Amino acid sequence: MYEKELVQKVSQKYKTTNPYEIAKERGIIVLFEPLGSINGYFNTAFRQKFIHINDGLTEQVKLFTAAHELGHALLHPKANTPFLRKSTYLSVNRMEVEANRFAVHLLVSDHDLIDYQEYTVSQVASFLGWPEELVILR
Repeated sequence: MYEKELVQKVSQKYKTTNPYEIAKERGIIVLFEPLGSINGYFNTAFRQKFIHINDGLTEQVKLFTAAHELGHALLHPKANTPFLRKSTYLSVNRMEVEANRFAVHLLVSDHDLIDYQEYTVSQVASFLGWPEELVILR
């Protein structure tokens, strides 16, 4: 699983699993702004990378969104998913799943899973504060 290996490499290099700190170390600017119904997105303009996060989200959802968009920045730095969705027949679902897997590997450690191994997925999700679907991806 490539996402897990990338998370291990990045978290060891920067000595953190905090997506905001990793973005800062990589020179990616994180902006908080009103985005309506969109949680966030990643883009590059004039060779500068940006992660945009909806400022109306809860802190937990902002954190996941930052990790997800960081996944796009590292896994798909040149992809333009809005363009791909609108103008081609290519599926962007694979890229979204990969970014989600990157995010959950970054935010849910192996130690977390070991600590809660005798609990159900629902209980683990509740303990960690993440939706069950994301814990299942991990």
